Amino acid sequence: MRVLLKLVLDCDPDAAWRAIRSPAVFREVSSPLVQIESLAADGFPTVWEPGQHPVSMRGGGVIPMGKQIIRLNFETARHGSVRIVHDSGQGVTGAVSAVTLWDHRMAIAPDPAGTGKTLYRDQLIVKAGLLTPLAWYSLWAFWQWRGHKLQQLAPGWAYDPGTDELEETT
Repeated sequence: MRVLLKLVLDCDPDAAWRAIRSPAVFREVSSPLVQIESLAADGFPTVWEPGQHPVSMRGGGVIPMGKQIIRLNFETARHGSVRIVHDSGQGVTGAVSAVTLWDHRMAIAPDPAGTGKTLYRDQLIVKAGLLTPLAWYSLWAFWQWRGHKLQQLAPGWAYDPGTDELEETT
């Protein structure tokens, strides 16, 4: 089953791209519904890199949901104007291991209306055998929460310390 989001975020595409590649943003848009902790020896990186990232998840910060592998790669499409984060991870233990297919893609592109904002598209395809309808409904509700949080946070992503500070001093 598929969960979809299509939003216009109030920031430029470069700021949105930096944000969706940030484990800190990932954790922020997931909380307080799901608390996510890195299982890597060094914890979360500053910026997601391609590869596998083991995490543990707790519903509401207290209910163990299990361990999951986030498996990331990055893609571009349509002559480089669409950038995609693709997670093909899997649940390893606990309730999250009931999901047998996890195909999550987040796409960042310039708003086609020419506003300078970002067109954000998010697609999750999941399968969990007989539990798929329950998994879909839970993830659909969680995705609505994430979308709301993304829209709230996006205006704050526009600040680029390296570039914006130089513009202010010139």
